Amino acid sequence: MRRDVFQAIADPNRRAMINLLAGQPLNLNAVADHFDISRPAVSKHIKILNQCGLISIRAQGRERFCHAELEQLKVVKDWVESYRAFWTKKLDALDELLSEEGDKI
Repeated sequence: MRRDVFQAIADPNRRAMINLLAGQPLNLNAVADHFDISRPAVSKHIKILNQCGLISIRAQGRERFCHAELEQLKVVKDWVESYRAFWTKKLDALDELLSEEGDKI
């Protein structure tokens, strides 16, 4: 099952895991050591992040290392950017209107 990036970043623990892994790849135990939740819960979060492509898991010997795949966040950036452009246009129009009204006073 392929999950949605927005679904993945909706949870604060998963956002914190992305931030942690953006700094360096870590094995599953090292990731779990940074969180005050059960190891099965960490595994569930890691699975969701992997399913949506925000992390990849690579075997190195007997260990599995999680690597951040931040390119997937471009979907979120593009979505936010579309709203930023919309609101910038609206606020510019409001500023122009208020300036015109100020000139009349």
